[in-house]
Amino acid sequence: MTLAEKPHATVDDAAQLRSFLGEVHPLAEKKVLDRLDRFCRDFIALSPFLVLASADSEGRADASPRGDGPGFVQVLDDRTLLIPDRRGNNRVDSYGNVLGAPGVGLIFFVPGINETLRVNGRARLTTDATLLAPLAMQEKAPKLGLIVSVEEAYFHCGKALIRSKLWAPESQVERGSFPSLGRVVAEQTRAIDPTEADANVEEGYRTRLY
Repeated sequence: MTLAEKPHATVDDAAQLRSFLGEVHPLAEKKVLDRLDRFCRDFIALSPFLVLASADSEGRADASPRGDGPGFVQVLDDRTLLIPDRRGNNRVDSYGNVLGAPGVGLIFFVPGINETLRVNGRARLTTDATLLAPLAMQEKAPKLGLIVSVEEAYFHCGKALIRSKLWAPESQVERGSFPSLGRVVAEQTRAIDPTEADANVEEGYRTRLY
């Protein structure tokens, strides 16, 4: 029996959860928009990084980082976003999930700002060259994009980032304090030499970002 399977005091329904934590603050409900206002648009224009959450048709969840230059996500209108696909490992976990269950959640981050922007909605894949061409980098247009139809948009307070000191220079970890990605993958898979794996990763960072 795993630790997760052992009996614990649990919360099993919404009413129990609400009675345990108390009522939601009125502003927390009122701040949720059904579209992107100018503050949302401006924040997205500043954001170089987001986390995309999705789940497949059986409820198995996934969260994937997405990043590029500030404003890499295009606001098509006040209810629609376009996220370009950039080169990766071709696992396409998020895209596969969207094909079976289109609901997604996004969290946009801006370095130096503790607050984040959360956007929830429904997503679909596009190969429309006209839409994707403006999102080209290094003269390479993305072959695929994720169109998100916005259902909810709201700013999240900065307590999590303040507690974590995410943007504080003194919080930066020395890179040598944790093994390289190549070494981790080599030891986890036993399928490649660590030195070769490190070389492959570095080569990918240099030549296969786009």
